[in-house]
Amino acid sequence: MKITEEQVRYVAGLAHLRLTDAEVARMAREMDEILSHMDKLNELDTEGVPPMTQVLYAAGEAATLREDIEGVALSNEVAVSNAATAGNGYFKVPRVIEK
Repeated sequence: MKITEEQVRYVAGLAHLRLTDAEVARMAREMDEILSHMDKLNELDTEGVPPMTQVLYAAGEAATLREDIEGVALSNEVAVSNAATAGNGYFKVPRVIEK
């Protein structure tokens, strides 16, 4: 599959990314390599191969999770004490989405 620079610019626009012409060319090349690799993987015959085992699949929903321990959680005050900017008990961060 060949990824065009036009497709890269379209996806970059959806993600609100500003890419230079050199970055667009590099991304097109890298994305094309990734998709070519995926095409090779899709050629493999996986018929009869059982699905991979999931950690929590047979053992139960919370089998590998520890029990909650009272008093271990940070207080709100402690949690935001090292924040660059905090207010009303929350972390304050710069706005990143304009729309």
